[in-house]
Amino acid sequence: MYPELQNKVAVITGGSKGIGNAICYRFGEEKMNVVVNYNSDASGAEEAVNLIKKAGGNAIAVKADVGSEDGNLHLLEQAINTFGGLDIWVNNAGMENQYNTHELPLAEWEKVININLTGVFLGSRTALNYFVKNGKKGNIINMSSVHEQIPWPTFAHYAASKGGVKLFTQTIAMEYAPHNIRVNSIGPGAINTPINAKKFADPKQLEMTTSMVPMQRIGDPAEVAAVAAWLASDQSSYVTGITLFVDGGMTLYPSFQGGRG
Repeated sequence: MYPELQNKVAVITGGSKGIGNAICYRFGEEKMNVVVNYNSDASGAEEAVNLIKKAGGNAIAVKADVGSEDGNLHLLEQAINTFGGLDIWVNNAGMENQYNTHELPLAEWEKVININLTGVFLGSRTALNYFVKNGKKGNIINMSSVHEQIPWPTFAHYAASKGGVKLFTQTIAMEYAPHNIRVNSIGPGAINTPINAKKFADPKQLEMTTSMVPMQRIGDPAEVAAVAAWLASDQSSYVTGITLFVDGGMTLYPSFQGGRG
């Protein structure tokens, strides 16, 4: 769909499953060169590589901890050594778990913040250094959530991380716009990913979640990936510093639907 993406080089963190896997496949359809990052799911990453190649792109799987400086530098090195450079960096890796806030262990707080927020900083900084040093137009896409806007009790650490991603994205978008480096976020809502599979397998949970979505359905990872492809493309060349919600209207306060309130 976007011919200018052909042969561009992208790093996708957390590409072995869910939304990251869908972005890998879509970038493969755009005939891009993709570094598929994973931390523990090697088979999922290899499956993503195969999907990319079947779709017409090229790819390698690279194990790295995106919550560390060395991990992100390793991803950049692999992109340069294998494909000759970097054009797009997608900070997709993330995690969540549930605790009442007064019972939330510090270790769990730090784990979620490290992957969801510090990982976005480290990945972005790695990409920015490459783009600035080489005088290159660059593109960074961060995976946020509707919960950068909607509070989520019992997920305080997750919501805090995504709120941080929002302001971090806006701040560096402003800072690096003079360098022709664009930075945007995607804010998925209820998406049918492996992390949600158990919840959505329960008819009551599925009905409850669907009732919170004005479009009355759960989203597909491919719908998020389509937004990532658009943000990566020149079709969004004058777009920076936004969060583009892919949520079926979840951020529109659906409890007011029908004039209630």
